[in-house]
Amino acid sequence: MKRHLFYMLLLTVFTWKIHAQTSPAGEKPLTEVLTEIETRYGIKLSYSNNLVRDKVVSHAFWRFRDDADATLNLVLGPLDMVYNVNSKGVYEISAFQYHRRSPEEGAKHLDRLKSQYADLQQWERHKSSLQECIREKLNLNPWPDRNPLNPVYTSRIKHNGYTTENVAIETMPGLFLNGTLYRPAKGRGPFPAVLLAQGHFELQRYGEESQLLAATLARMGAVVFSYDMFAKNESLLQFDFEDHRTPVAQVVQTWNSIRVIDFLTALPDVDNGRIAMTGASGGGTQTFLATALDPRISVSVPVVMVSSWFYGGCTCESGMPLHDCGPLGTNNVEIAAMAAPRPMLLISNGQDWTSTNPEVEYPYVRSVYEFYGRQDLVQNVHLPDEGHDYGPSKRAAVYRFLAANLGLSLGPVTGKSGEIDESGCKIQSPDEMKVFGNEGERLPAQAIKGLENLKKKYPFLP
Repeated sequence: MKRHLFYMLLLTVFTWKIHAQTSPAGEKPLTEVLTEIETRYGIKLSYSNNLVRDKVVSHAFWRFRDDADATLNLVLGPLDMVYNVNSKGVYEISAFQYHRRSPEEGAKHLDRLKSQYADLQQWERHKSSLQECIREKLNLNPWPDRNPLNPVYTSRIKHNGYTTENVAIETMPGLFLNGTLYRPAKGRGPFPAVLLAQGHFELQRYGEESQLLAATLARMGAVVFSYDMFAKNESLLQFDFEDHRTPVAQVVQTWNSIRVIDFLTALPDVDNGRIAMTGASGGGTQTFLATALDPRISVSVPVVMVSSWFYGGCTCESGMPLHDCGPLGTNNVEIAAMAAPRPMLLISNGQDWTSTNPEVEYPYVRSVYEFYGRQDLVQNVHLPDEGHDYGPSKRAAVYRFLAANLGLSLGPVTGKSGEIDESGCKIQSPDEMKVFGNEGERLPAQAIKGLENLKKKYPFLP
């Protein structure tokens, strides 16, 4: 009996020791751990109370290392949090965001990418491999069948120096893309053409910025097609608003841009050798992605979007794993550089993720153009005091760049003192810009309704 009690006691002690070694010893509230980190390493942390409230750190003592960075990585990593040191030396803590790195990480990634190709031959091989991989990741390799676009036009309206008509094209059977076609009022062409992709701005192609840009380019002598994002504006006749923030949107939007090129190049008054594309924010993502994949785009102007450390916060921009392409992965700057040696203008500003363009992103892109000896064909207009938009100064830079590279005329839109004058443009109401009627009453019967029905008909969609 005594021997049995002895063994029972020994087993209890042994079990207790194992439990002591495997239990979350030293568990502490995250707030206490962060306070200790500030005290121990003499640094300042910044975070929201909602982010850290009720969070606990197991084995807290054991996560401390010789420096603050290593300690923060061990403390924050298991909680799906990250930090970034701002210009004032403050450690800013935030929830992990898959689409965002620190500017320093972005610059280092570009340096690593650049080390893969030392000359034009190596770059061209890398570029070809990226194109193939990006299409694979987007489920667009091979390209879907190119069905007849069956364009649906509304009546043409005459304005001061240009005309407008709303058009829907059937980019896949049952899937309609709506937009507004702007044309010069005079001349027979052939005219250069511009794809105007929309970003996540209020009203999008119905908005004043988009209308002014398209109308002014038409007055300068371009045919412009300004078209909707997936599950935005008239696309809501077929899909829900929430469907926009899905990986399907990135695939469909890329394919839609390819089909817009098909549409424009089939117009008798368009010069197929002079096709440009531009867009801001999410429209900028669509611009550099379509340009990387389709050589028919001869001039590219991605606005406030080319960044080495920001990938687009919407799943419609970064929902598919195309950034896994390449031995070291890729980023939006390398994808944008795939436009080389075609003329490209990068427009950046000081108040978003393009703030580092003059020092980081633009020099990298220029180095790729140097492989071709055509660094003169890439430019950067940086507006340090401006924010994330497609505002007047950004549009003015685009007018001048496209005039020089598409053979457009600045005369009709230039004031007496040499400034760009957009006052001749008419801002239309959203109802005036719809193809299928104010209530969608003219939507074709074959139009697919609902995301699940679209995916059921086209199984290659994610």
